[in-house]
Amino acid sequence: MKAKPTPGLFITGTDTEVGKTFIASIIVEQLVAAGKRVGVYKPVASGCRTEGDALVSDDALRLWNAAGQPGRLEQVCPQRFAAPLAPHQAAQAEGKQVDTALLRGGLDFWLANSDVVIVEGAGGLLSPISEKQFVADLAFDFGFPLIVVTRNTLGTINRTLSALVVAVTYREGMDVAAVVLNDPPPDATDSSTATNLAELKGRCMPPVLGPLAWNAESLPEPVDWFTLAGVEQKSPGRRR
Repeated sequence: MKAKPTPGLFITGTDTEVGKTFIASIIVEQLVAAGKRVGVYKPVASGCRTEGDALVSDDALRLWNAAGQPGRLEQVCPQRFAAPLAPHQAAQAEGKQVDTALLRGGLDFWLANSDVVIVEGAGGLLSPISEKQFVADLAFDFGFPLIVVTRNTLGTINRTLSALVVAVTYREGMDVAAVVLNDPPPDATDSSTATNLAELKGRCMPPVLGPLAWNAESLPEPVDWFTLAGVEQKSPGRRR
């Protein structure tokens, strides 16, 4: 009997700095609290800081801590670069290239040692992740349903709908489990924050969750993330 593929979620965003790591960490913490062994994977990170002789991704560190530090930190993010650029550009600044085989192969440890895997991408789906590939290529090959994180600010309707169009049309299309609306800092002045949730719910096919208040520990409504991770699950064996 063939083993059931390990379920997972791929966390992507409508842009950079929309709160992907924040949302992903909350999801991880809630899954751990529910008794799940949670694997956390960030295939590549740029803009990393130097600690001793090593480069450290603060995003990967946060995910690792949220999961209870399974495996080694280096396995959470096996490719790390210093320059705050797209990964392939950051790699080039160091005279290197992003290893596309490792982007995919680094997931194997987590598939074998977890009940559920949370993967965080870099930027949005059409953010370059190597010289010839986008984050969407990686998300498609992993086969996990997407969680699309969007910031609750003016313009989020266009950004969110554009991300969803990419998700369902790129290659053979990807499943979107949910959209998560993430609030800006409380001192931000933006009247659209009062209407964005209703607008998105009226225009998006996937469920829209939130908004998640600034620095909140959970969404206003309970979410069964493990069930979402199994929605229309496609085997990671589709990876190429």
